[in-house]
Amino acid sequence: MAVHTAEAQSAEAGQPAEQDPIGDRTVSQADNDRHEIRQLIENWVLWRDAGEWSRFATVWHPRDGRMSATWFQGSATDFIKASREGFENGVSILHFLGGHTADIAGDRAIAQTKMTINQRANIDGVEVDVVCTGRFYDFLSRHEGRWTLVRRQPIYEKDRLDVVDPAASLTLDPELLNRFPTGYRHLAYLQTKAGFTVREGLPGLTGPAVEQLYSEGAQWLAGD
Repeated sequence: MAVHTAEAQSAEAGQPAEQDPIGDRTVSQADNDRHEIRQLIENWVLWRDAGEWSRFATVWHPRDGRMSATWFQGSATDFIKASREGFENGVSILHFLGGHTADIAGDRAIAQTKMTINQRANIDGVEVDVVCTGRFYDFLSRHEGRWTLVRRQPIYEKDRLDVVDPAASLTLDPELLNRFPTGYRHLAYLQTKAGFTVREGLPGLTGPAVEQLYSEGAQWLAGD
């Protein structure tokens, strides 16, 4: 006995394929969009961390790309330049990805991807690793037929600091540490000690900053 799926029965009857609940795209198109977006986000991490700057530039929207991070806020062009200078001067920042989801509305999308930021540096002569866990919150648009990154705002959920040499010891300045939100205070401490100007009040797991970000994401999907 032949077994027919609902999709096959629809096709045989001349009916359109199942529709994505977000818009008028077919499910296959929605799956393709999500695949392309996930690939873009993986390319961002791999190409940036490997120093492949010409390829890294291709993930961004060519005119409107913007990056916001603890140590940088500005255009994608300036972010690439600053990242390259840091890379060539020995700044060690690596990224690792986890779970991912994307909401797509026509030629716009919001993607969230679990991630960790790993940075190694010296604090007061002691080599340390900081690991910050959070999410990449990405605003994307389809430009000339391909998905591009318009804006990236990380959400910083929690972090920790460890000395690389177990025999070493380090005492942190509590006043400096407590200047920053709990989601990225150790990362901010390390970066401040390294000479970066670190932005305060960035989105965390909860609170007004992340709620504002979610609101901006909803507006982006609505076309505002």
